[in-house]
Amino acid sequence: MAEPDVSAAGHGALGLERLIHERMRLAIVSGLAVTHSLTFNELKRQLGTTDGNLSVHARKLEEAGYVVCSKSVEGKVPRTEYRLSSAGREALGRYLAQMEALIHATRNGGW
Repeated sequence: MAEPDVSAAGHGALGLERLIHERMRLAIVSGLAVTHSLTFNELKRQLGTTDGNLSVHARKLEEAGYVVCSKSVEGKVPRTEYRLSSAGREALGRYLAQMEALIHATRNGGW
C-alpha cells in the first residue's frame, strides 16, 4: 500500500489536502467513514455518478492508501467492495479539522 501524500505539494493554498478536497473523493471517503464497507454499485447509487467517474476517483484514493478495494465474484457477477483504511480515516480527520479551522477563522473575521 502506498504512503499517502501529506507533503506540502499535496495541499492547496489554504493547507487543505487536494486529494480529499475534490468533491467526488470527499463524498467517497465520507460515505465510507460511516459504514464498514460499500460496494461499487452502492457507492455509485449514493453518489449519483457514473461507473467511469467513480472508478477514476476510487483508484486515486486507493493509490494514496486511503481506500482498500477488494474484488470477488458472487455467482458469476463480479463484486467490488471498498472500505476506508486507517490512513484514510486519519486523512479525513485532518481534512475536517482544517475545514473547521477555516470556517472558524472566516466567521471570526481573520485567517
